[in-house]
Amino acid sequence: MRPPSFFFAVVMLLSFNHVAQAASKQEIDAKSAQALEEFYVKVNGGRELVNRAAGVLVFPEVVKAGFGIGGEYGEGKLMINGATTDYYRIVSGSIGFQMGAQVKREVILFMTQDALNGFRNSDGWEAGVDGSVALVTLGAGGEIDTNTIRNPIIGFIISNKGLMYNLSFEGAKISKIDK
Repeated sequence: MRPPSFFFAVVMLLSFNHVAQAASKQEIDAKSAQALEEFYVKVNGGRELVNRAAGVLVFPEVVKAGFGIGGEYGEGKLMINGATTDYYRIVSGSIGFQMGAQVKREVILFMTQDALNGFRNSDGWEAGVDGSVALVTLGAGGEIDTNTIRNPIIGFIISNKGLMYNLSFEGAKISKIDK
């Protein structure tokens, strides 16, 4: 007989799959615009960073759930010069101590054309393998660490409470989807 935690994990993953249903282009566009507005409010200098970026990848809702084993899923869009070019999904899995669920927003900025080209020319891009994403944290006074923004790819993970810490993009697989 399997332990109760196994059955709970299966139920969690099935529920997670139900929550992570595909969104329409219109839903992704509307939620991405809202996520960027929130990003501008919560990150001092965020609008300027977006304007300097070669490309902006926005995942307005990334659902993470797990109990022992877990996963996360979200759909978003890539914008270049303010225009949507493509739609993407982000997926990752994990094993270890974890319990619960959360929804977060992720914004990844490709600060150089080379970094953006590497992302766009990949067939399924994996953070930490195909490119390293420097996770931004805030310093004193809510300012972005200037050393971090010198990286070719920088990322922000935002919850309802603001920028999230002790999280990572490593191991997340990002793939282009048809919409």
